[in-house]
Amino acid sequence: MNREQVRNLLEAVRSGDLATADALERLANLPFADLPDARVDTHRALRHGIPEVIYAPGKTPQQIIEIVGALRAAAQDVLVTRVEAEVAERVLGEIGGGTHDALGRLLWYGPAEVPAEGKGTIAVVTAGTSDLPVAAEAIGVARRFGNKVESIADVGVAGIHRLLASSEMLRSARVLIVVAGMEGALPSVVGGLVDKPVIAVPTSVGYGAAFGGVAALLGMLTSCASNVTVVNIDNGFGAAYVATLINRL
Repeated sequence: MNREQVRNLLEAVRSGDLATADALERLANLPFADLPDARVDTHRALRHGIPEVIYAPGKTPQQIIEIVGALRAAAQDVLVTRVEAEVAERVLGEIGGGTHDALGRLLWYGPAEVPAEGKGTIAVVTAGTSDLPVAAEAIGVARRFGNKVESIADVGVAGIHRLLASSEMLRSARVLIVVAGMEGALPSVVGGLVDKPVIAVPTSVGYGAAFGGVAALLGMLTSCASNVTVVNIDNGFGAAYVATLINRL
Protein backbone atom coordinates (compact mmCIF):
# COMPACT_ATOMS: atom_id res chain seq x y z
CA MET A 1 0.00 0.00 0.00
CA ASN A 2 1.40 3.38 -0.98
CA ARG A 3 0.71 6.90 0.34
CA GLU A 4 -1.91 7.71 -2.28
CA GLN A 5 -3.84 4.51 -1.52
CA VAL A 6 -3.81 5.26 2.22
CA ARG A 7 -4.95 8.83 1.55
CA ASN A 8 -7.82 7.58 -0.61
CA LEU A 9 -8.75 5.03 2.05
CA LEU A 10 -8.92 7.70 4.77
CA GLU A 11 -10.93 10.01 2.52
CA ALA A 12 -13.40 7.20 1.83
CA VAL A 13 -13.87 6.59 5.57
CA ARG A 14 -14.30 10.32 6.23
CA SER A 15 -16.90 10.69 3.49
CA GLY A 16 -18.81 7.62 4.66
CA ASP A 17 -18.18 5.70 1.42
CA LEU A 18 -16.23 3.03 3.31
CA ALA A 19 -17.01 1.46 6.67
CA THR A 20 -14.33 1.59 9.35
CA ALA A 21 -14.34 -2.21 9.60
CA ASP A 22 -13.70 -2.54 5.87
CA ALA A 23 -10.83 -0.04 6.08
CA LEU A 24 -9.28 -2.04 8.91
CA GLU A 25 -9.53 -5.20 6.82
CA ARG A 26 -7.67 -3.52 3.95
CA LEU A 27 -4.94 -2.43 6.36
CA ALA A 28 -4.64 -5.89 7.91
CA ASN A 29 -1.52 -6.83 5.92
CA LEU A 30 0.47 -3.86 7.20
CA PRO A 31 3.32 -3.72 7.94
CA PHE A 32 4.35 -7.06 6.36
CA ALA A 33 3.02 -10.28 4.86
CA ASP A 34 4.34 -13.36 6.67
CA LEU A 35 5.30 -16.08 4.17
CA PRO A 36 7.05 -19.41 4.85
CA ASP A 37 10.44 -18.11 3.64
CA ALA A 38 10.05 -14.33 3.81
CA ARG A 39 8.46 -11.45 5.65
CA VAL A 40 7.45 -9.21 2.78
CA ASP A 41 7.53 -5.50 3.65
CA THR A 42 4.24 -4.06 2.39
CA HIS A 43 4.88 -0.87 4.35
CA ARG A 44 8.02 0.24 2.48
CA ALA A 45 6.17 2.20 -0.20
CA LEU A 46 4.43 4.17 2.55
CA ARG A 47 7.71 4.92 4.37
CA HIS A 48 10.00 5.55 1.39
CA GLY A 49 7.69 6.35 -1.49
CA ILE A 50 9.33 3.41 -3.29
CA PRO A 51 7.88 -0.12 -3.05
CA GLU A 52 9.61 -3.28 -1.91
CA VAL A 53 12.12 -4.63 -4.45
CA ILE A 54 12.92 -8.34 -4.79
CA TYR A 55 16.54 -9.40 -5.33
CA ALA A 56 16.30 -12.64 -7.32
CA PRO A 57 19.70 -14.38 -6.88
CA GLY A 58 19.64 -16.94 -4.09
CA LYS A 59 15.87 -17.30 -4.26
CA THR A 60 14.06 -20.18 -5.93
CA PRO A 61 11.50 -19.37 -8.64
CA GLN A 62 8.77 -20.53 -6.24
CA GLN A 63 9.95 -18.15 -3.53
CA ILE A 64 9.94 -15.28 -6.01
CA ILE A 65 6.44 -16.25 -7.15
CA GLU A 66 5.19 -16.22 -3.54
CA ILE A 67 6.74 -12.83 -2.79
CA VAL A 68 5.45 -11.28 -6.02
CA GLY A 69 2.01 -12.69 -5.26
CA ALA A 70 2.00 -11.20 -1.76
CA LEU A 71 2.96 -7.75 -3.04
CA ARG A 72 0.41 -7.87 -5.86
CA ALA A 73 -2.24 -8.92 -3.33
CA ALA A 74 -1.32 -5.77 -1.39
CA ALA A 75 -2.00 -3.76 -4.59
CA GLN A 76 1.65 -2.81 -4.98
CA ASP A 77 3.80 -2.49 -8.06
CA VAL A 78 6.63 -5.03 -8.01
CA LEU A 79 10.19 -4.85 -9.28
CA VAL A 80 12.43 -7.93 -9.28
CA THR A 81 16.14 -7.40 -10.00
CA ARG A 82 18.80 -9.70 -11.46
CA VAL A 83 16.23 -12.07 -12.97
CA GLU A 84 17.58 -14.45 -15.58
CA ALA A 85 15.36 -15.33 -18.53
CA GLU A 86 14.42 -18.85 -17.42
CA VAL A 87 13.41 -17.66 -13.95
CA ALA A 88 11.40 -14.77 -15.40
CA GLU A 89 9.60 -17.19 -17.70
CA ARG A 90 8.53 -19.36 -14.76
CA VAL A 91 7.34 -16.40 -12.71
CA LEU A 92 5.41 -14.91 -15.64
CA GLY A 93 3.87 -18.31 -16.27
CA GLU A 94 2.45 -18.31 -12.74
CA ILE A 95 1.67 -14.60 -12.41
CA GLY A 96 0.83 -12.94 -15.71
CA GLY A 97 0.84 -9.26 -16.50
CA GLY A 98 4.55 -8.57 -15.95
CA THR A 99 7.31 -7.58 -18.36
CA HIS A 100 10.91 -8.80 -18.44
CA ASP A 101 13.85 -6.63 -19.49
CA ALA A 102 16.42 -9.24 -20.55
CA LEU A 103 19.38 -6.84 -20.81
CA GLY A 104 18.75 -5.14 -17.47
CA ARG A 105 17.51 -8.44 -15.94
CA LEU A 106 14.46 -6.72 -14.47
CA LEU A 107 10.97 -8.15 -14.01
CA TRP A 108 8.26 -5.52 -13.59
CA TYR A 109 4.64 -5.68 -12.50
CA GLY A 110 3.08 -2.27 -12.84
CA PRO A 111 2.13 0.39 -15.39
CA ALA A 112 4.01 0.49 -18.68
CA GLU A 113 4.74 4.18 -18.10
CA VAL A 114 5.22 5.32 -14.51
CA PRO A 115 4.23 8.97 -13.96
CA ALA A 116 7.28 11.16 -13.40
CA GLU A 117 7.70 12.31 -9.80
CA GLY A 118 11.26 13.55 -10.13
CA LYS A 119 11.98 17.25 -10.56
CA GLY A 120 14.40 16.76 -13.44
CA THR A 121 16.18 14.26 -15.64
CA ILE A 122 18.53 11.46 -14.60
CA ALA A 123 21.27 10.97 -17.19
CA VAL A 124 22.83 7.51 -17.38
CA VAL A 125 26.24 7.72 -19.02
CA THR A 126 28.02 4.54 -20.12
CA ALA A 127 31.73 4.22 -20.87
CA GLY A 128 31.54 1.22 -23.24
CA THR A 129 29.10 -1.18 -24.83
CA SER A 130 30.28 -3.93 -22.46
CA ASP A 131 28.95 -1.84 -19.55
CA LEU A 132 25.43 -1.70 -21.00
CA PRO A 133 23.86 -4.49 -18.85
CA VAL A 134 24.64 -2.55 -15.67
CA ALA A 135 23.52 0.71 -17.29
CA ALA A 136 20.29 -0.97 -18.45
CA GLU A 137 19.57 -1.99 -14.86
CA ALA A 138 20.04 1.62 -13.71
CA ILE A 139 17.88 2.96 -16.54
CA GLY A 140 15.08 0.44 -15.97
CA VAL A 141 15.00 0.97 -12.20
CA ALA A 142 15.05 4.76 -12.51
CA ARG A 143 12.14 4.72 -14.96
CA ARG A 144 10.09 2.32 -12.83
CA PHE A 145 10.67 4.63 -9.86
CA GLY A 146 9.11 7.57 -11.69
CA ASN A 147 12.00 9.43 -13.30
CA LYS A 148 12.61 10.88 -16.72
CA VAL A 149 15.81 9.22 -17.96
CA GLU A 150 18.22 10.07 -20.76
CA SER A 151 20.94 7.66 -21.87
CA ILE A 152 24.35 8.43 -23.33
CA ALA A 153 26.21 5.25 -24.34
CA ASP A 154 29.77 4.38 -25.39
CA VAL A 155 31.47 7.67 -24.47
CA GLY A 156 34.51 6.39 -22.58
CA VAL A 157 37.72 8.35 -22.11
CA ALA A 158 39.49 6.51 -24.97
CA GLY A 159 37.52 8.83 -27.28
CA ILE A 160 36.67 11.85 -25.14
CA HIS A 161 35.23 13.80 -28.09
CA ARG A 162 32.24 11.43 -28.02
CA LEU A 163 31.42 12.59 -24.48
CA LEU A 164 31.97 16.28 -25.20
CA ALA A 165 29.49 16.09 -28.07
CA SER A 166 26.77 15.46 -25.44
CA SER A 167 27.82 18.23 -23.05
CA GLU A 168 24.47 20.03 -23.29
CA MET A 169 22.57 16.91 -22.19
CA LEU A 170 25.07 16.30 -19.39
CA ARG A 171 24.69 19.80 -17.99
CA SER A 172 20.90 19.77 -18.21
CA ALA A 173 20.55 16.63 -16.05
CA ARG A 174 19.65 17.01 -12.38
CA VAL A 175 21.68 13.96 -11.35
CA LEU A 176 24.00 11.71 -13.36
CA ILE A 177 24.79 8.01 -13.11
CA VAL A 178 28.12 7.17 -14.76
CA VAL A 179 28.83 3.50 -15.48
CA ALA A 180 32.38 2.39 -16.32
CA GLY A 181 34.75 -0.54 -16.04
CA MET A 182 38.45 -0.86 -16.93
CA GLU A 183 40.27 1.95 -15.06
CA GLY A 184 37.01 3.72 -14.11
CA ALA A 185 38.07 7.21 -15.19
CA LEU A 186 34.84 8.41 -16.79
CA PRO A 187 33.01 9.63 -13.62
CA SER A 188 35.87 11.99 -12.79
CA VAL A 189 35.74 13.48 -16.27
CA VAL A 190 31.96 13.90 -16.12
CA GLY A 191 32.21 15.34 -12.61
CA GLY A 192 34.56 17.99 -13.88
CA LEU A 193 32.09 19.05 -16.57
CA VAL A 194 28.89 19.42 -14.51
CA ASP A 195 27.71 21.09 -11.30
CA LYS A 196 25.38 18.22 -10.32
CA PRO A 197 25.75 15.03 -8.23
CA VAL A 198 27.51 12.20 -10.09
CA ILE A 199 26.89 8.63 -8.93
CA ALA A 200 29.70 6.41 -10.18
CA VAL A 201 29.06 2.73 -10.86
CA PRO A 202 32.16 0.55 -11.35
CA THR A 203 31.59 -2.53 -13.47
CA SER A 204 33.37 -5.86 -13.52
CA VAL A 205 34.43 -5.23 -17.15
CA GLY A 206 38.16 -5.35 -17.84
CA TYR A 207 41.24 -7.54 -18.26
CA GLY A 208 43.06 -9.33 -15.42
CA ALA A 209 44.45 -6.36 -13.49
CA ALA A 210 40.98 -4.85 -13.40
CA PHE A 211 40.30 -7.48 -10.69
CA GLY A 212 36.62 -7.87 -11.55
CA GLY A 213 35.85 -4.18 -11.06
CA VAL A 214 38.04 -3.51 -8.01
CA ALA A 215 40.42 -1.31 -10.04
CA ALA A 216 37.50 0.81 -11.29
CA LEU A 217 36.01 0.97 -7.79
CA LEU A 218 39.27 2.20 -6.24
CA GLY A 219 39.79 4.71 -9.04
CA MET A 220 36.30 6.14 -8.51
CA LEU A 221 36.71 6.25 -4.73
CA THR A 222 39.89 8.31 -5.16
CA SER A 223 38.35 10.66 -7.74
CA CYS A 224 39.63 14.24 -7.75
CA ALA A 225 36.12 15.45 -8.69
CA SER A 226 34.39 16.39 -5.43
CA ASN A 227 30.86 15.87 -6.75
CA VAL A 228 31.43 12.14 -7.40
CA THR A 229 30.15 9.47 -5.05
CA VAL A 230 30.38 5.70 -5.62
CA VAL A 231 28.19 2.61 -5.26
CA ASN A 232 29.33 -1.00 -5.30
CA ILE A 233 30.57 -2.96 -8.32
CA ASP A 234 27.83 -3.58 -10.93
CA ASN A 235 25.22 -1.97 -8.64
CA GLY A 236 23.05 -0.18 -11.19
CA PHE A 237 20.06 -0.68 -8.90
CA GLY A 238 21.65 1.13 -5.97
CA ALA A 239 22.71 4.03 -8.17
CA ALA A 240 19.17 4.43 -9.55
CA TYR A 241 17.64 4.26 -6.08
CA VAL A 242 19.84 7.06 -4.70
CA ALA A 243 19.45 9.10 -7.90
CA THR A 244 15.67 8.82 -7.48
CA LEU A 245 15.81 10.20 -3.94
CA ILE A 246 18.05 13.08 -5.06
CA ASN A 247 15.74 13.84 -7.98
CA ARG A 248 12.75 14.15 -5.64
CA LEU A 249 14.37 16.68 -3.29
